[in-house]
Amino acid sequence: MQSAGVIWGLILVAFIAANLPWLSERFFFLFSPPAGAKRAWMRLLEWFVLYFLVGAVAVGLEKKYTGEIHHQDWEFYVVTFCLFIVFALPGFIYRHDLRYHLDRR
Repeated sequence: MQSAGVIWGLILVAFIAANLPWLSERFFFLFSPPAGAKRAWMRLLEWFVLYFLVGAVAVGLEKKYTGEIHHQDWEFYVVTFCLFIVFALPGFIYRHDLRYHLDRR
């Protein structure tokens, strides 16, 4: 696979991972929450863990395709974190706004 395909694949994986906590009612996709519905802190914890998992996949792909892991300063991690927040926006809007309007119809 060419490097452009790998990059776009990683972006797609990040987009899907950022939206998963808002689309699933199971905690870490395995456990049903005891209260019946996931709380906000559960969704944020899942989202945060998925951010680090996608980062680990990205580091693994970088090591595989370039042969080394390049040093990044804090700015890089802030940008990737903000990008992950932006990627999560469609799932968040669906969960907290759009789903309510769709259920009313």
